[in-house]
Parts: sequence; structure tokens; C-alpha cells
Amino acid sequence: MRLQESGEMYLETIFRLTQTKNRVRAIDVCQEMGYSKPSVSRAMGLLKDGGFITVDSEGYLHLTDLGLESAQKTYERHTLLTTLFEKIGVPADIAAEDACRIEHCISDTTFEALKQYVESLS
Repeated sequence: MRLQESGEMYLETIFRLTQTKNRVRAIDVCQEMGYSKPSVSRAMGLLKDGGFITVDSEGYLHLTDLGLESAQKTYERHTLLTTLFEKIGVPADIAAEDACRIEHCISDTTFEALKQYVESLS
């Protein structure tokens, strides 16, 4: 199943939340993203049906291997693009916002070339 941009955003949010919280529920995603409970509930159902997450008996969300791979890929793109934009002088808030848009449509080939370029700057 190919994820839409919104699915990638949800997975990235779950991933980021799990970095600071032991357990994540849909309500945490609602609060983090500013979306309504029904919207997040529908999205979680789609991600569960697609094999990207599981939900345990207490309502906690868990990324599957597939979900974790997608979330990490999106997060890596976001952080690298934000860093690159900041290095060329873009203000941090704009850099993060632009990175968030671009991370979903950039090809793997272009991203890998940018990644190698950024690493060569270090």
C-alpha cells in the first residue's frame, strides 16, 4: 500500500512521540497535530488496515516494521532538509515548514544526492 502524504505525517508524528513518551495513544496524536479525534481515529484505522500500526487492548499505538521504516524515512528527510535550508540561510521556522512539504514528494535519488552533499559539508 502506497502512503499518502497525510499517512506519512501521522507515522512521523507517532515516531516522534515515541521518542519522548513510552506509550502513545491517538489522543496524543490529536494534540500534537491539532486534528480532531474523528479525523485521527479514521487515519489510525487506515494505517492499521495498511499494516503500518497496531493498536493494543489499552489503545496504545505501535509502529509495525513497515510503519517504522516509513516513519524513519520521512523523519530523516525532514531533519536533513531542515538542516540544509538552515545552512543556506533560511530562518528555522520557514526551513522546517518547507522541509515538511518537500519531504513527501522528493525522489529517493534526489534525496540521496542531497544527503551526500550535506554530509560532505561536515
